Amino acid sequence: MPSQKLTEEVKQAIAQIRPSLVATSSKSGKPNVSPKGSFQVLEGELVFADMNSPRTVANLKENPQIAVIGLDPATRKGYRIWGRAEVLASGPLYDKLCAKTARGTPKHCVRIQVDEAVLF
Repeated sequence: MPSQKLTEEVKQAIAQIRPSLVATSSKSGKPNVSPKGSFQVLEGELVFADMNSPRTVANLKENPQIAVIGLDPATRKGYRIWGRAEVLASGPLYDKLCAKTARGTPKHCVRIQVDEAVLF
């Protein structure tokens, strides 16, 4: 279900800022941060492509909690998102993300159910 917590302003920031940084944690609490150039709103869903992020995906399978930050270094403005992720390896959303990804076929599509999104 598309998130109702993503305002038009947050969606605009997501479209403009590249890359975004995605933070995950294993079940035991070991953190991981990874840049994602494919972070986007697609068909009303917040997604990114897993091109080669084995630790990010492993963490999300153990612990779906996720945080994302996008920062424009020139203006020092950006956004933060907190939510729960779902790793998809097939289906309509995965297929749509594959069609939009120019760097090859993603291993997974990661969909984020947004709990909170803020601009700063």
